[in-house]
Amino acid sequence: MLISFHDLLIRLLFIIDFVLNTVFRVFVFAYYIFSKLIHQVFNVNMVENNKKLKRNPIGKPNQTIVKRGVIDANWQKLMHLTTFMDKKSEKKEDTDKKESFKGTFRRDRKKKSNQQNNVANNMKTLKLNNKLTELDNDEVDNVKEETRKDKKNKLTKFIAMDCEMVGIGYNGDDHMIARVSLVNKFGDCIYDKFVKPREEVVDYRTSISGVRKEDLLNGEDFIIVQKEVSEILKGRIVVGHSLKTDLSVLFLSHPKKCIRDTSKYKPFRKITKGSTPSLKRLAKEILGIDIQHGEHSSVEDARATMQLYCTVGKTWEQALSEKRGYSRKFVET
Repeated sequence: MLISFHDLLIRLLFIIDFVLNTVFRVFVFAYYIFSKLIHQVFNVNMVENNKKLKRNPIGKPNQTIVKRGVIDANWQKLMHLTTFMDKKSEKKEDTDKKESFKGTFRRDRKKKSNQQNNVANNMKTLKLNNKLTELDNDEVDNVKEETRKDKKNKLTKFIAMDCEMVGIGYNGDDHMIARVSLVNKFGDCIYDKFVKPREEVVDYRTSISGVRKEDLLNGEDFIIVQKEVSEILKGRIVVGHSLKTDLSVLFLSHPKKCIRDTSKYKPFRKITKGSTPSLKRLAKEILGIDIQHGEHSSVEDARATMQLYCTVGKTWEQALSEKRGYSRKFVET
């Protein structure tokens, strides 16, 4: 039988549809591969280099990070710099005192000893000047100690925050703020308060949060804590782990450009192959320290997040600046 003109048109349409679909799929696949290549070429700075991690054995942490020690020890090193310099100067004085005669004959030794005695006699007249310089050095040391005391527990541009929560509502599944802790860039705790409950607490979560009933009864009112925390964070960069939950529990908002969340940082997420890493695991593998044994401490967690940020702060900020359309080198030129 002869095929009608209508059937021929239908078959032609089917063939054209099939060809167009195949061409579209090939184009989509080529575009996907091309975009991946562009992303790898132009976003090299956005991804952390894993070569350093591969050099180390699996069971051992990074040796360059282990040398940092515990968080508190790192910050205490800054306080002992002047004592280290004083020890160096003392060692130099000891080496100067240990002078021996290098001559082979007695006459040479006598000449050298006479010269040293003359120098010592001449220096007697300069005792007053030496005393004055010693007094000036003491005054400088006192000023340094006073400046260190002033800088301690002061607000910095970067503030780390961590909160502890208790369970409310049905079966205690909902969160309510129980404790707020803020830490400056040097690890000093600048704010740490318990918050009075505004609803009936179903689960205190003491085994994890470390919060007890008497802590909340002796705590501060929520409105006061909210106001004080918002004033501290205003105009500053907030560092934390899963900051969205902490800010939501406080009913506060903060500009996205001023938030540094370690749970969302891409090089950190590589440790867990793309999933959200826990603060305990990041502290163990990057800082080489163990935290969150039993009851958690919001001060300890805030210090850990600040130390995590300090290890990658330069690369993080550079990546953000490039993402916003400018680089530090371009600004400097």
